[in-house]
Amino acid sequence: MDTAPRPVPSPDRLAQGLVDLLDVEEIDTDLYRGARRPGGQGRVFGGQVIAQALQAAQRSTDAPKVAHSLHAYFMRPGDERYPIIYRVERDFEGRSFATRRVIAMQKGKPILNMACSFQTPEEGMHHQDAMPDVPRPDALPTEHALLDELGDQVPAPLRAFLSQIRPIEMRVTDPRQVMTPAPRAPQQSIWFRLVAPIGDDPMLHRAILAYASDFVLLGTSTLPHGVNWLTHDMQTASLDHALWLHEPFRADEWLLYTTDSPWAGHARGFNRGRIFTADGRLVASVAQEGLIRLRQPQGDAIA
Repeated sequence: MDTAPRPVPSPDRLAQGLVDLLDVEEIDTDLYRGARRPGGQGRVFGGQVIAQALQAAQRSTDAPKVAHSLHAYFMRPGDERYPIIYRVERDFEGRSFATRRVIAMQKGKPILNMACSFQTPEEGMHHQDAMPDVPRPDALPTEHALLDELGDQVPAPLRAFLSQIRPIEMRVTDPRQVMTPAPRAPQQSIWFRLVAPIGDDPMLHRAILAYASDFVLLGTSTLPHGVNWLTHDMQTASLDHALWLHEPFRADEWLLYTTDSPWAGHARGFNRGRIFTADGRLVASVAQEGLIRLRQPQGDAIA
């Protein structure tokens, strides 16, 4: 049996792989097909479905209108063994705004419904939250360097996850986040960016941010309870996801994702996120409610 290690993809190849994954193929008017993740065998990552649905909505809308918000509901888990079909409904077309509704389907059944709004850019009153005071990404270790630094302090499941080569690079502002969970305030921040530069297509950069906006968000609501899906037997899933796009940005430059969870209960957790550029511009806001069901060990089952 061949035990030679697989070659590590270059950053350019990793970035292009994500670009290709989030592209959608037009197969008829307002009907698109999203690619499956190469080698995928499990449940489709929610951010992939959101990003592909956004791409389908963007493809159906002419410039100068640009996407400024989306609201999505997850209904069924997607299966990575199959592509996803996206049907776009053109609900409204005005001079300043347009609205699209996207239905994502697999095997004839909807897995996600999404409404997306577009606006012709215009000037107006402006204010924004200040970016939190956190360490800069260049002062933080990479995930692989952090694993080497923490050694055996990192649980095996978490080590396996963080060791993966991914097209999105992340750096946590508080290294305690990658160690054994302990109850803490429901707040966290990470820096993220695509691992290599891509072109200037703003629609693609919005799709990549939509993809990345599903990272870390749901886990924020588990922080006060000292559990997470890597170290405990948990059933987690995004139930709905909202994203507001405020300002232009590049997904291949550092972005700060800061999240908090004001409430959890009834096996659900509510989470909010803000995304800033490195120079402090607030470019996106996120909200999500998800399932956070902690399964009981067999010995503790209630009769």
